[in-house]
Amino acid sequence: MKQTILFDLDDTLVYCNKYFYLVIEQFSDSMLTWFAGYPEITADIIKNKQTEIDIAGVHVLGFKSDHFPQSFIDTYVYFSDMTGRRRSPVEEDFLWKLGRSVYEHQVEPYPFMESTLNDLAEYGHQLHLYTGGELLIQRRKIDQLNLERYFGSRIYIRRHKNNEALESILHEGDFDRASTWMIGNSIRTDVVPALTAGINAIHMKVDTEWVYNNVEIAVQPQGAFFTLHQLPDVPPAIQRYVQDRH
Repeated sequence: MKQTILFDLDDTLVYCNKYFYLVIEQFSDSMLTWFAGYPEITADIIKNKQTEIDIAGVHVLGFKSDHFPQSFIDTYVYFSDMTGRRRSPVEEDFLWKLGRSVYEHQVEPYPFMESTLNDLAEYGHQLHLYTGGELLIQRRKIDQLNLERYFGSRIYIRRHKNNEALESILHEGDFDRASTWMIGNSIRTDVVPALTAGINAIHMKVDTEWVYNNVEIAVQPQGAFFTLHQLPDVPPAIQRYVQDRH
């Protein structure tokens, strides 16, 4: 039986978080250099404050690209105010450019991305791409990897990726929910909205997850709910579930 499968993009099909972690390390190193005279300001304290500010921005603005570099500047301002250290326009400009640089990395697919999508397409399943972020940034990733060869026009890019966004896509597309799947790494933006909408869900667990994505699952699955660790496990997991039901 043919299934409808919605894939997340970042940290499901392509690497994303590792570039943010790399840039955050550079941010922390710069802050430790500038605030070297204040031993109470440690790398962990800097990173925790930046994470707090970053997540607060996501809740308000959604996945808007400018909120990430702004979280660097806001963290810098926070510690400047706390210590009385004079702020520098040069340092703030450096932090803004550092934060923006995270979006300039070459897109890197996860291992076996192509073979997994090929296998699912050959089984006859219909593939959709549902990602959070800004249109231009996400389209650049999609275009660099030529993902339209798998998803065609079935691509949805949303600033806010939540229950309402997924419900809107499912309703407008008149999806058969019993045969529809959401596959992604985020408990918050992929799994919980899928289970809330009554569709099947596969959580692609990653080694290091962004704090924002980790929430409790308080929804009872109405269909399948699996946790997998690598993309090649997806086609056989779906195939077994469909065969067992029929």
